[in-house]
Amino acid sequence: MRAETPELDRLLANIRACRRCVEAPDRQPLPHDPRPVLRVSRTARLAVCSQAPGTRVHASGIPFTDDSGDRLRDWLGVSPQEFYDEARVVIVPMGFCFPGQDDKGGDLPPRTECAKLWHRSLFDRLPQLELVLAVGSYSQRFHLGSEMGASLQATMLDWRKHLRRRKRPRVLPLPHPSWRNNAWLKRNPWFEDELLPVLRREVRKLIKCGF
Repeated sequence: MRAETPELDRLLANIRACRRCVEAPDRQPLPHDPRPVLRVSRTARLAVCSQAPGTRVHASGIPFTDDSGDRLRDWLGVSPQEFYDEARVVIVPMGFCFPGQDDKGGDLPPRTECAKLWHRSLFDRLPQLELVLAVGSYSQRFHLGSEMGASLQATMLDWRKHLRRRKRPRVLPLPHPSWRNNAWLKRNPWFEDELLPVLRREVRKLIKCGF
């Protein structure tokens, strides 16, 4: 769906044309051409805000086209058609482009340039958002700020408090759906037993609203 305001249109065009991490980076330049990956509309009430695209998403240009995406959609209780409907779901990672890999083949952290340049302006133009799913610690740090706990564990254990906050949009922290968090998920069965049913109800309510 095309953005509905000229201001948002211009902002998205500038994000998709951005080369700051190559031409004037905060640290080492991005090791490949930028390919910003995000999905935005003025109608979606739900936002999925994660870390940064991986190699498969960099190749496809479509967010969460990987095993992590399959697990995330299962957590949310949505079909791929619902998840990729921009009218229903906004997807905004902390770093818009694949950041590259470290010496061990792991993904580098999200680029810092994106949040500093674009995120405040972008979310200011999305006043209809009712719930942000803050996936991973980088997203939680941005969207929760001083309300974030001292660790992922502390932040996740406070999920009810974050979901009940009066400030809008509400923020629900989630661990990253990567296989690297399998051990954490196994140690914390309350995530599946207590949090996921609430998450699925909230998501279903928001993506059905207006349709």
